[in-house]
Amino acid sequence: MEKTGDIQTCQDKHEEDIPKNSPFDFVIKQFQGNRSSPGKKNEQPSTIKKFFRGFDFGKSEGKDRREIEETEENYSGAADESEKQDLSVEDALSHPISEAESPSGEQRFNQFMQKLGKKPNKKNLDLNNCALSAADVTELASLLPFLPELEELSLSWNGCVGGTLKALTVHLHHVNLLKVLRLNNCRLTAEDVTSLGEAFEIVSQLEELDLSWNSNIGGKLSLLTKKLQKECKMKLLKITDCNLTAKDGESLAEILNVIPNLEVLDVSMNKHIGCNMKVIARDLKNVPGLKELNLHMCGLKQDSLQSLDTALLHLAELRKLDISCNKEIAGGFKDSTAHLASLKNLEVLDLHQCCVTEEDMTVLSQVIPLLSSLQELNLSSNKNVGVSSDPLLGKLRFLPKLKSVAISNCGLDEESFSSLAETALHLPELEILDLSWNKCVGGNLKLLLGALKLATEIQVLRLSSCNLVAEDLALLTLLTQDGHLARLQKLDLSYNNNISDEGWVLFCQGLAAFKELSELDVSLRPSSCRDCGMWFSELSAALTKLPALAELGMQRWVLSESQRKQLESFNQDNKRNIRFDC
Repeated sequence: MEKTGDIQTCQDKHEEDIPKNSPFDFVIKQFQGNRSSPGKKNEQPSTIKKFFRGFDFGKSEGKDRREIEETEENYSGAADESEKQDLSVEDALSHPISEAESPSGEQRFNQFMQKLGKKPNKKNLDLNNCALSAADVTELASLLPFLPELEELSLSWNGCVGGTLKALTVHLHHVNLLKVLRLNNCRLTAEDVTSLGEAFEIVSQLEELDLSWNSNIGGKLSLLTKKLQKECKMKLLKITDCNLTAKDGESLAEILNVIPNLEVLDVSMNKHIGCNMKVIARDLKNVPGLKELNLHMCGLKQDSLQSLDTALLHLAELRKLDISCNKEIAGGFKDSTAHLASLKNLEVLDLHQCCVTEEDMTVLSQVIPLLSSLQELNLSSNKNVGVSSDPLLGKLRFLPKLKSVAISNCGLDEESFSSLAETALHLPELEILDLSWNKCVGGNLKLLLGALKLATEIQVLRLSSCNLVAEDLALLTLLTQDGHLARLQKLDLSYNNNISDEGWVLFCQGLAAFKELSELDVSLRPSSCRDCGMWFSELSAALTKLPALAELGMQRWVLSESQRKQLESFNQDNKRNIRFDC
């Protein structure tokens, strides 16, 4: 109200300039009365002009006329200034200063993201691993009303989200376009799971939900199903390593009844739900569009495998099937592959570490070659793959689309390795070949020579612990000099202690030919060590000619002080960023 006082003071000052009992008193009153209509002051002559229009001023009175005109101008100026001040007061009253100075929702959001070192994005809010505090979660909740276009929200790897999720879920109605919600490893509590379950009624557009690595979900999965809407749009559900119980298996089956659009289901590393696989498998028929099913390390048994095989009859769209690390299914394939062969769209099959028996391999040798769309096959850590009387490896030639073959630690002998080498000639799209932990490869890599020449797309070659010798490294060097393996990006030669120093020297001399190589591992076996003096200088020279190299494994090779300093200064001297694992 200080401005009003100033206006009054201004008026008093002008009134003091006019003699008391002046004939102009009534004019002044009229003038003050008209101040409230500023828009009309230019439409008609002023009151002062009207008043003086009737007087006849002679030439001798010219000076008085000028004084009167000046007086009129003074009053007019004072009136304009007063009007401006009045309007300013009105604006101040209608827009309180505290509100005007407070930041907008967008400003608050930008400040919040800046504090976390993130770029603002109103559609995709990625706050993974940001060390969020409980206060941050509360602040984020208060910002949701200003993010109506939000489609993806990722809060994974923030432990403090646990116990505070309700503060967020009660505001999810502001982001009803939300399609993706990721809460991996957030230490969610039972209350969090309950509040999330209640929020499903609000976020009807949700398509992806990832709750992986929240162990407290175990035994409480039913809390998520209460408000889950029938025919909801969810396409992806990941509940990896959440300590799910056998009872949760029943809840999962209930979920499958209301999410017919599901395309990806990952319940891996929940070793207790295998007990209820029969119930889960029965309801898989309700998600006929399922494309990925991950049951890695789920405690499956032989009867689980039988139930799953029956479910495959309804999953014609399946692209990826992972039942790896379920050791108790050993011996169960003979009665459980009737429908596996019908998966004409299957691209990825992972059976590593399933303890398959010779009888299993006989059955799989008849079924796997029928999977005409198969691109990735992992049979690693199944010892009987290499000794089967009906070898599967020789039949992989009927799968020309194969891009990745992993058969590490499969007990290959020279015969099965030779069969694989011949098959590889018919795999022109091969990109990844893992033969690690198969001792027979050592000294016999020449059997693979023809396949490696034809494998123009190969990018990853793993030969760890293969008992390689200098001759094998010489072969690889020869291939690169002839222009083969030009696209190789990752080469694992670790744990091959039988390679002589001369073999390493020769290999390092030809190493510069691997222009696209990004990872190289030449580490020695644990509990062993050797001096690398003979070939270190060759390696150092080659490093400058490998522009893509980002990681070099040299564990247990003994470096001199000068060699170690040379590696430490290499990146700075050559403007590189290689990670040396020594």
